[in-house]
Amino acid sequence: MKVDEELIKHVAKVARLKLSAAEIKKFQPQLKDILNAFSKLEDIDTKNTEPSFHPIEIKNVMREDKVTDSLTQEQALSLVKNKKDGYFKGPKAV
Repeated sequence: MKVDEELIKHVAKVARLKLSAAEIKKFQPQLKDILNAFSKLEDIDTKNTEPSFHPIEIKNVMREDKVTDSLTQEQALSLVKNKKDGYFKGPKAV
């Protein structure tokens, strides 16, 4: 890929950057080096490589979900100050 002043200006415009002429000259060789480094990836043989969507195996670190007895309505409301007709009573919403 040809890295010239016009390409740098286009990339800056797309990224909404205002670059001075000195910055454009500074970034031109840097962008060229970056693109050359990435172009080396085209030479790698990946025919027998399976796609990897995540480099680290994802494991569930949560505890096992076991069915247990839950609180009764009376137990759940036993320490609640604001309750009415067997339910939690919250503030009025206008």
